[in-house]
Amino acid sequence: MLRLLNIEFLKLRYSRSSKILILTYFILITFIALIASIEFPIGQVNFRIADQGIFNFPFIWHFNSYIAATLKLFLAIVIVSMMSNEYSNRTLKQNLIDGLSKKEFILSKFITVMVFSIVSTIFLFLVSLILGLSFSDYNEFSIIFSDLDYILAYFVKLTGFFAFCLFLGILVKRSAFALGFLFIWWIVESIFYAVLRWRIFRESDIADKIVQFFPLESMSNLVKEPFSRLNAVQSAANQLGSAFEKDYSIHWYQILIVLVWTCIFVYSSYALLKKRDL
Repeated sequence: MLRLLNIEFLKLRYSRSSKILILTYFILITFIALIASIEFPIGQVNFRIADQGIFNFPFIWHFNSYIAATLKLFLAIVIVSMMSNEYSNRTLKQNLIDGLSKKEFILSKFITVMVFSIVSTIFLFLVSLILGLSFSDYNEFSIIFSDLDYILAYFVKLTGFFAFCLFLGILVKRSAFALGFLFIWWIVESIFYAVLRWRIFRESDIADKIVQFFPLESMSNLVKEPFSRLNAVQSAANQLGSAFEKDYSIHWYQILIVLVWTCIFVYSSYALLKKRDL
């Protein structure tokens, strides 16, 4: 396993664009802390984001997981490029000639995906913990480490999404087309949901129950938007008579759906590579 991982990181080591994208991803997550500490003068009042409660425990786990997940496209580009470069640089064929099996090749890519997800999750956990300890109004041990299931959901979401990108990189071979295909897939899922919701199952939640099994939608459901949980938003909604009735919890079956898709994408990547004449 270490041998396979070493092969992949040697390739990334000499890819300047990959290193820039990876560094940008982690810098942007760190910027959450920077923006939080800045005071914005609005008239005679100094406004600071951290004072609005978004970094209170345990809400911070939800908020930061959602924000960090929106930045995952930077690492997705790295993964897609990592796969497309295997074809353009002919390193895939060379690896197979040197004795690496197709199964080991896919395994090396998936291990790299897992490392990206693990490192990102640990980094997010540390950034969130530091921010929470610095700005949270609630520092009791039981409160700090409640809602950590959002960190788990973030990890599962990244792993599933990166496995999907790995599959697209093998399927399409070129990074630009693979990312374009990813965007088209998202549009198709959105259109299909709209048809189900507004044409077939009107005034029913059947459409939501169906689309929760779609790959991108299932990943999106793991960490829902946190903004409507803010007290200011809830108070405004109550005053307007339209209180939010949204389930922000992370359910075991949502994690299971994404894990199943992850297995499907990894196996499909192997099956596609096995059939393909290189």
